[in-house]
Amino acid sequence: MAKILIIEDEESILIPLEDDLTLEGYDVSSAQDGQLGFSKAFEGHYDLIILDIMLPGINGFDVCKRLRQSGVLTPILILSAKSQEIDKVLALEFGADDYVTKPFSPRELQARVKAILRRVQQTQTGVNGYRFGDVEIDFLKYEVKKRGELVYLTSLEFSLLHYLIDHKDVVLKRDRILDEIWGEEVYVFPRTVDTHIANLRKKIEDEPRNPSHILGVRGVGYRFVG
Repeated sequence: MAKILIIEDEESILIPLEDDLTLEGYDVSSAQDGQLGFSKAFEGHYDLIILDIMLPGINGFDVCKRLRQSGVLTPILILSAKSQEIDKVLALEFGADDYVTKPFSPRELQARVKAILRRVQQTQTGVNGYRFGDVEIDFLKYEVKKRGELVYLTSLEFSLLHYLIDHKDVVLKRDRILDEIWGEEVYVFPRTVDTHIANLRKKIEDEPRNPSHILGVRGVGYRFVG
């Protein structure tokens, strides 16, 4: 049974969300302010964190950033009334795996939750490791090292890199990447792929603006070489 932590202060959203996810068979815990949410997420062992942005105490962006800086790798799904693209980009740069704008339908959120948990499960299967250039990946330990130094990747970035490696030298269309990584039942803007690819390049490429391994194919998608 997957364990989910919801950090949300609005009871009108929190209570129905807890009920829906519990009915789906998840073990659900909650916190209604940023500080308590951070403490629970840091000290507990969860499979997914659902995190609101506008929280009392510490806002969701800071909770997300602090968790990643503290080495917490649990996937984070952001909930927010903010629909501007810059807010979504910031959330992803701070280490979030996905972003859902309020108001949302229970069906959409459940689809996102299932997609994230499925993605994590898929990443745990297959080959044990891979090496390219000065990058070394241990798929069992969820570890990436560059020149011997640990590199932090979100669970989504890790899954995306795994998928690209599994399809080495194949040109992958953005739509195909979206369907495979996010799931066909979840609608995500194609630009989301570009944002995650850009973040991934910053972490593993020597020259992110002139990449050697994650190559763009204009008007189509991406190809991994390594």
